[in-house]
Formats: sequence, structure tokens, C-alpha cells
Amino acid sequence: MFRESPPPASAGPREWAALGVLVLAVLLLAVDGTVLALAVPSLSATLDPTANQLLWIGDIYSFALAGLLVTMGNLADRIGRKKLLMIGAACFGVASAIAAFSPSAEVLIAARALLGISGATLMPSTLSIIRHMFAVPAQRTRAIAIWSVGAAGGAALGPVVGGLLLEHFWWGSVFLINIPVMLVLIIAGAFLLPESRNPRALPIDLLSSLLSMAAIVPVIYAVKRVVGEGADFVAIGAGVVGILCGWLFVRRQQRSADPMLDLELFRLPAFRGAVVSNGFAIFALSGLLFFFSQYLQLVRGLSPLRAGLVELPAMLASMLVVVFIGIAVARLGTGGSIGFGLVLGAVGLAGLAFAESLDGLAVMIAALLVVGFGIGLTSTVSTDAVVGSVPRERAGAASAIAETAYELGVALGIAILGSLMTAQYRLRLPDLTELPATVAASARESLAAGLEALDGAFPALAGQLQDAFAGGMQTTALVAAGILLVAGVFAWVTIPAKLDGDDAVVPPVAATG
Repeated sequence: MFRESPPPASAGPREWAALGVLVLAVLLLAVDGTVLALAVPSLSATLDPTANQLLWIGDIYSFALAGLLVTMGNLADRIGRKKLLMIGAACFGVASAIAAFSPSAEVLIAARALLGISGATLMPSTLSIIRHMFAVPAQRTRAIAIWSVGAAGGAALGPVVGGLLLEHFWWGSVFLINIPVMLVLIIAGAFLLPESRNPRALPIDLLSSLLSMAAIVPVIYAVKRVVGEGADFVAIGAGVVGILCGWLFVRRQQRSADPMLDLELFRLPAFRGAVVSNGFAIFALSGLLFFFSQYLQLVRGLSPLRAGLVELPAMLASMLVVVFIGIAVARLGTGGSIGFGLVLGAVGLAGLAFAESLDGLAVMIAALLVVGFGIGLTSTVSTDAVVGSVPRERAGAASAIAETAYELGVALGIAILGSLMTAQYRLRLPDLTELPATVAASARESLAAGLEALDGAFPALAGQLQDAFAGGMQTTALVAAGILLVAGVFAWVTIPAKLDGDDAVVPPVAATG
């Protein structure tokens, strides 16, 4: 006789209260990812960063987070998810204090890197603990949905919270708010969160982790170096090192019996299409919005709070899209929904480029709503498609790749589109030869530095600098729209209308010598 296994235990009030702690963590991570953009004009005036330093301040957080997500998830499986979450929360608080009181751009970059490393310990731990606490599938689905709303809500709150703080305090206050939240997380988490480990956790592959970082950072440095200094020996050397490390990383994953990233999953067309589509969606959105906040304040003259409120509709639309997902998937299928969302995002970005040449904000806000809805639809459906396109037993590996691709999309968007934006701004600058050398150098470095150096003098020239920045924004928005359009067609063709991961078979890897 076979004895039926008992049904999984239903989650009670303690588990739902613990979920609130985990949502608080991911909400704060999302706020931290969007709040900085509003502070750029203020911190630029205080720290006087170069254009390259400004880009590193923006994207080093996501680079560190993306490069260590899988490694930290593996570490959490071995030492305990709750333990790593508590350690990460404490480090996040310390890094926030360092960032808030940074005396220079270099210190702020280092603090942002530490924030990214700490964030990498929080993100995988929260999802793993949720899967452990909620054994009943229906409850687990509801819990993960709440977790997702927390992430989207944090992204929406970031501009508003940042705007309110910057109206009354210095730029470092956007980091200082992390500390009380992390204290609540540590105290409440100590009592509410259960400890869990994976008894079959894989050994930590430090070499793969180092290779992944060594593949990403030098390539992005090369891109920034080409924009700032030209294609010199240093830029070419960095690019070659990054490509070589990327090749070694892929080769190591293919040969390993227990790879850090399960690259075999990319042999599934639906999985590949979903990951690439989501990555490009976040690439275009994050890269543009990082400079859009500066545009609203430095060109349109909005206060930080008003700039945050102008950006809010895009984030709210990306949250409200959940109401329409069922209709979209039923009528268009999975691939069609993702493709439609990307195309919609492209239309919104093109509309944003057009709106930047108009007076008033109505058309701009309407374009942001379209962008937010399109990107939100793509991100939500593609995240589900990533897991739904693979066999159930490989869903964890698929999630790790999806989270890494998301953070890489954020970092690469800021780095590459940011470099394009800087190059376009400099191409459009007027003749600066009659200005003092230091003022001309500041104007070439960035709009924020140029306006600070002019200090109210030469108002006509200040207007020309603003026009150069606005023109660069328009070009960058159109390039981002083109990327989304191509990605939308790719998704529509690649991802099937209906997914069944349990029927998926990953093609075998050819033997490598």
C-alpha cells in the first residue's frame, strides 16, 4: 500500500508578517535603484564629478548586484538564507551612511559598489525564504505577487520620496533613509523569519564569479573611455580583457558539472527570447530615465519633487498593468504580449522624444504612461515566461538568470545609453573658446557642471547648453525606441503563444574538448 503524503502546511499570521519584512527589503532596494537619478544635479554641484564618474555612480550599484546575485544565492543556500539576509541588511545600512556623507565622487562610487554587494545578498534571500515559508502553491503564488508589487511600488515611490527629501535636505538624505528601514528589517526579521538552507547546495564557484565580473566591468569601462577619451590603448585593452573573460566564463559554465549559470537553458528558444526581451526592456527604460530626471530639473527647471511627480505615471502604469495581463495573454499569447509591450514602449519613447521639443508637460506625461505600460507588460509576462518555458526542476536556475539579466539591463542601459547621451551632448555644444578654460571644461563635462560654472552669467550660452542636452536626450530616446522595436519583433517571432515548461526538453550540449 502507498500512503498519501500529507498536504503541505498552510501559512499562518507569522508567515504573512514575515512576508511584510521581506517586501520591505525589496521595496527599499527598488527605491534605491530609482531615487539617485533625482539627486544627480544636487550631488553634481557638491562633489563635482566628471561625466564618467557620474555614470559610475549611477551604474556601479547594478553591476555589483548583477555580478554577485547567483554567487550570493548559492552562499545563502549554504550558510542560511536568514543569516545572509541579516548580514546583508547590516552592510546595506553601513554603506548607506558612507554614501550619504561621501566627501568625494570616488568615495560615493565605492559606497554604491558596497550597496550593490549588500543588495545581492538581500534579493535572492527574500525569494528563497518566501519559497520556504509558503508551501501551499496558491499561497506561494499570492506571496510572490505581493513581493513583485513591493518591487514595483518601490520603483514608483523612489522619485517621490527622493523629491520630498531633496526639497528640504541635502542630496545625501536619499541614502540616509535606508538606515531606519534596515534597522526595522533586522529587528523584525530576527523574530519572524525562519532559517533555511539547501542540504544539497553546490560549492561556491569563486572563479566563475570573478570571471563574470571581469567580463562585465572592463567592457563598460571601455565604452565610457571611448566616449570620454577616444579609442586609445587603454580602452581597447579593457575591451579585449572583458571579451576574453566573458569567453572563459562561458567555456567554464559549459564544462562544469555544476555551473554557476545554467547556460544550457539558452538552447530553449522561448527561454532565450524571454530573457533577452526583458533585458532589453529594462536596458532602454533605465538608461533613459537616469538622464530624464536631470533633463526635468536642469532644462525644464522643475524642482526635485515636481520632477519625481512627473516620472511617477510611468511607474504607476507599470504596476497597474497587472489588471490587463490576463486579457493580453488570452488574446495575444505569451510571445505576442511581450512583443506588443516592447512595441508599445518604443512608441512611448518616440513620443517622449517628440514631447521634449514642446512646451508644457501633458504630452510628456502621456508618453511616459505609454512607456510604463508597455515595459510593465513586457517585464511581467516575460518573467513568468522565463520560468514557464523550462522544466519545473530547473525553475530555480531560470530565475537566477532572469534576475541577473534584469540587473545587467539596468547597468548596461545607464552605461551605454548614458555614454551615447554624453557624446550627443558634446557634439551639440556651441563654440566655447571665448570662455575661461575651467568654465569651458566644466561645460564640456556635463550640463550640471556647466551651469554650475556659469553661475548665472552668460544666460544665452546657458540656454544653448540646455538645448544641447535636450537634443542629446531626443536622439537617445529614439535610439532606445529602435532597440525596443527590434526586440519586440524578436520576441513575437521567438516566444510561442503558449508555454508548457514541464514538456520542455533542453537540447543536449555538444561535447567540448
